[in-house]
Amino acid sequence: MRESLSPLSPISRPPISAIVPTWNALRYLPACLMALRAQLGAADEIILVDNASRDNAAAWARRFAADVRLLELPRNLGFAGGVNAGITAACNDLLLLCNDDALVEPACVAGLWEALHNHPQAGAAAGVLTFSTRPGVVASVGISVRRNGVATDLGMGAPVSALPIAPHEIFGASGGLMLLRRAMIDDIGPFAAEFFNYLEDVDLAWRARLRGWSCRLAPTARARHVYSASSVQGSPFKQRLLGRNRLRAIIRCMPAPLLRQCLPAILSYDVLALAYAALRRQPAIATGRMEALRELPALREQRRSIQARRTATIGDLARWLEPALSPVATLRQQEQLARKRRHGGILQRRSGQGLARLNIGTFDLR
Repeated sequence: MRESLSPLSPISRPPISAIVPTWNALRYLPACLMALRAQLGAADEIILVDNASRDNAAAWARRFAADVRLLELPRNLGFAGGVNAGITAACNDLLLLCNDDALVEPACVAGLWEALHNHPQAGAAAGVLTFSTRPGVVASVGISVRRNGVATDLGMGAPVSALPIAPHEIFGASGGLMLLRRAMIDDIGPFAAEFFNYLEDVDLAWRARLRGWSCRLAPTARARHVYSASSVQGSPFKQRLLGRNRLRAIIRCMPAPLLRQCLPAILSYDVLALAYAALRRQPAIATGRMEALRELPALREQRRSIQARRTATIGDLARWLEPALSPVATLRQQEQLARKRRHGGILQRRSGQGLARLNIGTFDLR
């Protein structure tokens, strides 16, 4: 029998553990936590995971957010390690992940649960992230994957009004706003802590798909997001992690039949990336990829373990892979994505900024 669900009340659903990893984002925390509190009930909990912030976030939480469970990590474990610590500490079987710089809108939590609860094989529900300064514009509605291994934010730049009304299936959810079943995490394992930041949600989505878990998009579950507030777009650190984690996810997660089919497109993309890195003197793009290649023995072992448990058919997985773009189209799309972020109030317009200033590492956005 279908459970009745009030979009304003958490009573008709199981209790939720909301996990908010934070690092030097105290300026966003009061609003983030207040918005979450308004949608959670007495049986729910909020876990704030402080990744060794230097802005006194933990001291603020102890004084002004006594109702929040505070986990103080001795060092920064990144998004992946921080969320894993929160999952381990969580008391409940529904796990809500929310960025510290995201402000959930009314009925967001109810919308995520509504998308998830009638589909037992759905292990995750994805919310809609919008730009904080332009809440009518989509920043991400989840993860899209291409045959060249590139994973991007699904729906970026689309008007929120164009989203479908009913929940539907997508490849995977963005780590910035998702509701997870603990049963799925118990089955596939938590985020890959060694990824630290970037593409850890792509790796999780792949591993879920390999085990037959699906993901549902909840179009009414929305949060305003300060895009990349905790990182610098195009920074060497981000370029290195994106390049490294891109190859890690591909090697670990893409089944052999798909890998054989997609390898030419994957290699073409990375050759383009390395050429761009040399041309623009951005060595971090290459450094991250070399890091992953040095890890090949360990990655092969991880791959054997992950692929041995695959239950999904190759056909089920292949249908989610979108065609790879040509090198020229790839560069053009990067320019379009950068323009969308600028128009969303995320990037400041700079003199002479154009295609020549774009960073191919930032295209591996998700």
